[in-house]
Amino acid sequence: MERLYNLALWLLTPLALARLFWRSRRTPAYRQRWLERLAVYRAAPPRARIWLHAVSVGEVQAAQPLLRHLLADETPGPLLVTTTTPTGADRLRSLFSGQVPHLYTPFDLVPVVRRFLDLVEPRLVIIMETEVWPNLLKICEQRGIPVILANARLSERSARGYARLGPFAHATFARFAFIAAQSDADAERLSALGARAGRIMTTGSLKFDVQWPASLLERAEVMRRGWGTERPVWVAASTHEGEEEEILAAHERIRRSWADALLVLVPRHPERFDRVALLVRRAGLTLARRSHDTDRTTDAAVFLGDSMGELPSFLGAADVAFIGGSLVPVGGHNLVEAAALGVPILIGPHVFNFASVTEILVREQAAVQVADARELADQVCAWLADAAERARIGDNGQRVVNANRGATQRLIRIIDSVARET
Repeated sequence: MERLYNLALWLLTPLALARLFWRSRRTPAYRQRWLERLAVYRAAPPRARIWLHAVSVGEVQAAQPLLRHLLADETPGPLLVTTTTPTGADRLRSLFSGQVPHLYTPFDLVPVVRRFLDLVEPRLVIIMETEVWPNLLKICEQRGIPVILANARLSERSARGYARLGPFAHATFARFAFIAAQSDADAERLSALGARAGRIMTTGSLKFDVQWPASLLERAEVMRRGWGTERPVWVAASTHEGEEEEILAAHERIRRSWADALLVLVPRHPERFDRVALLVRRAGLTLARRSHDTDRTTDAAVFLGDSMGELPSFLGAADVAFIGGSLVPVGGHNLVEAAALGVPILIGPHVFNFASVTEILVREQAAVQVADARELADQVCAWLADAAERARIGDNGQRVVNANRGATQRLIRIIDSVARET
């Protein structure tokens, strides 16, 4: 199986590079620094005692408290963060103003991984959430470099996929020096796949440790004044292909009851901004774009959030939030940001990537799960008509977030313990 995996990687690498260049048509950053994916650099990359890998924006955001701790503590030594996406790199830059060096994650090809490790020389590797790279884990084990899987989550669907790999999956998961799981269910699935007993612990989700600065609420207030303080506003956050059409249909239904309702539509991927704008116009809805139409916001039916790093402000300024990737089988996205801001949350039926968080928030009446666009529209209308109920749901969300804080400190204790041994 290992030979088959490596053969597949070599065959797929040209396609992966081609995909980067294809995506760069709309997002030029995908073709910038592309050689880093092969561990080829114009200048010597930074050496780092600790290398943390975070795929994209969500993982970088979740790792923020941990990174701030590591920056404040001189003991661990130099840090390096890698991401897979340019949006993740941009978020890291905006959060830390260049304090943390960044590279793009190297492909899991044996010579590429070896070259990367030779140049960076990490003594500890921290991988966020769901990234499992067999060659990286094997080579790190051979070199005595411990690898921690932090904030680990594994859906039932992914677990079934890994289980089909049999002994290859078991050998791979056994190579983690430690796994900090988000929930007991995640820990059980990871253990069944080969994670070693005594090297896995349920620490909770780092996303519950989100802390918003006071300036965010001030920006949200300014944003809301620009939209109109008296009009109803709902946000559809982190939406995906095939989902916006349903959301726009729901918005048209909402506007039958609330003629001045504003939908703040925030696609997950920046390269889709123009396509989503076209969908809005085809639906016959007036559009304002954050990037260049801010003066026209009060007349618009849809406000397209085509900017980076502003989703928390959009959420904080809204009456209701729908979290995308859940009306289509993507698996959902992070609900905790909206809950922490006291915004009532709606989520679709496909939440396998955030099943445990969704279960908690729904159980504690901080979120409502809907089956389709019609139910989405009906629930938005119900909440827009009842400010007291919106406040109750929002308060429940903040209570749940506060009750589940502490994962970062538990993870820090694990990392500090492993780091002292390296």
